Amino acid sequence: MKILSRTSRSPIRLFAAAIAAVTLSLGAYAAGSNAPGSSAGHGAPWHPHRGFMMMKQLDDLHARLKLTPEQEKLWQTAADTMKRDGEAERANHEKVHAQLKAMLQQPILDMDALHTAHTQVQQERARLREETASAWLAVYDALDDPQKTMVSDLFKQHFSKMESMHERWQQRHGAASGAATTNR
Repeated sequence: MKILSRTSRSPIRLFAAAIAAVTLSLGAYAAGSNAPGSSAGHGAPWHPHRGFMMMKQLDDLHARLKLTPEQEKLWQTAADTMKRDGEAERANHEKVHAQLKAMLQQPILDMDALHTAHTQVQQERARLREETASAWLAVYDALDDPQKTMVSDLFKQHFSKMESMHERWQQRHGAASGAATTNR
């Protein structure tokens, strides 16, 4: 009887996992992971405090770069693009969240529609990320070598910090995951 109960629960678990995966993916999108200050492309949801810190870093960098008028125009275009794309992503989230809530009211879920919605969200996120990245790359390309060195050094520091945080996270969660596996 134990085998039957495990087997009968298995499809339910798989279905629940599929729903959770779609919901979490839409939730990450919903949180505005491409919002200003997020680590876009990493799937990390935007958090107001992290966004504030990133904007502060951008403002500090902006002041230190001493941009020419042409560079300043590109900077403002990139900042405006980032803001506009972040707002578009949040608006898209609200729309997708409403669609998801409506879909979940149905007695039988339309997994094809959920998948289609998820795919459309990912494509729109990619488009918005690319638009924002292109604007910032135009700024970087217009910088002179000392300015690029300043940006490169800041990026390397940020990358090193993120890598260190990731290693600590893996140590904490890797150890917990290993302990859970041995307890089974």
